[in-house]
Amino acid sequence: MTRACFVTGALGCIGAWVVKDLLDRGETPVVFDLGDDPRRIRDLVGDQGVAAVRFVRGDLTDAEAVKVALANSGADRIVHLAGLQVPFCKADPPLGAAVNVLGTIHVFEAAKALGIQRVAYASSAAVYGPPEDAAAPPDEAADCEPTTHYGVYKRANEGSARIYFQDDGISSAGLRPLTVYGVGRDQGLTSGPTKAMKAAVLGCGFEIPFAGATDFNYAADVAAAFLAAAESGPTGARVYNLHGESATVAHVLDTIRELCPTAGTLACSGPELPIPPALDGGAFTRDYPQVRQTKLFDGIADTLERFAALQFAGKLRTAELEPQA
Repeated sequence: MTRACFVTGALGCIGAWVVKDLLDRGETPVVFDLGDDPRRIRDLVGDQGVAAVRFVRGDLTDAEAVKVALANSGADRIVHLAGLQVPFCKADPPLGAAVNVLGTIHVFEAAKALGIQRVAYASSAAVYGPPEDAAAPPDEAADCEPTTHYGVYKRANEGSARIYFQDDGISSAGLRPLTVYGVGRDQGLTSGPTKAMKAAVLGCGFEIPFAGATDFNYAADVAAAFLAAAESGPTGARVYNLHGESATVAHVLDTIRELCPTAGTLACSGPELPIPPALDGGAFTRDYPQVRQTKLFDGIADTLERFAALQFAGKLRTAELEPQA
């Protein structure tokens, strides 16, 4: 029997890349998700890869369902990614809290009941507040004053993880990515740059609804970081900033145009993101030096190439680029 990893929210972007990594290793991803559309996973691993995944449809807000699914999985590691993103938490804060906060507690409770001593879970750079002028990139000890329900929920999860180590000895690593990009990133506040890459491959225009600089994290690197954190690391309840490569949105658009000269009109507008434009990721690099860090240019090139291959195969989904009624 192959080694299994329990992954919540694996139908999302980062989760799809985690699944790809596990399949590439010859391991079994056990996917726990309320959804039933594996399109993001299929875009990365094809139909044959999807057939090798064990899917368990379940609701993260159902504590018993989470515990039973984990028990039946035979997994010795947990990568907890499930959660509602910024716009969804803003639209329905009670549901956002139920999924993002209570759901995370259910994952830790299941780990405690089954004797799993380590959890890697998704926090976010949204735990920070607006950047201060001329301030250095914040490290994990910097003050956190989130400006969204989503950021508040992620901060609460970091506190819960600390208590689960204090009371139950469960070690954890909460990872804080910022602007994740790559195939599969089609939802959320910072999905605009990836949508612009897809639009470029299609030769149509797109406007990213924010400007300024941000830390860009390639989805493949983020997935590798979660798996590394789920498998080993210091004891305790740790949180880690993920520093990818800080750049302006305008620079990303210039890079897309350079790599894809047939792109339509690409632009960015609107305010800067209400979080720091770069994070100090030194702690993660120190504790997990083996995790790859893809250069922004190379990550954009790979994303464009993957989108082009999907388009050539007639499998490139474009719904998120269409005007909303």
